[in-house]
Amino acid sequence: QVQLVESGGGLVQLGGSLRLSCLASGRAFSSYAMAWFRQAPGKEREFVAGINWNGGSTDYADSVKGRFTISRDNAKNTVYLQMNSLSSEATDVYYCARDRVLLRTLVAAPLSEYTVWGQGTQVTVSS
Repeated sequence: QVQLVESGGGLVQLGGSLRLSCLASGRAFSSYAMAWFRQAPGKEREFVAGINWNGGSTDYADSVKGRFTISRDNAKNTVYLQMNSLSSEATDVYYCARDRVLLRTLVAAPLSEYTVWGQGTQVTVSS
């Protein structure tokens, strides 16, 4: 059974940076696209960034383009989210997720395309 465990969240000052990590257990990590989503209380979970199975394709929400970078290390079963120039709007719980489709070439953004989820890690941006 695949499990995803996020880490790296915490309190950061406005304009600062943070790197989230997501460690996957089990086999076949390198065969699936991965993504980061975020959710604020009372709001829907939204797509932040995604990366395909071999790292050759990435996609970002418009709100984070140019500031966030998703990457993966298949040898370490880990996907990362580097977040720079953080604004207060980035205060959310961030979730790592695995695509439901094997070896998908392009990143899928819809929530329904991801079937394995981590427990989430809180990011709080303070002014």
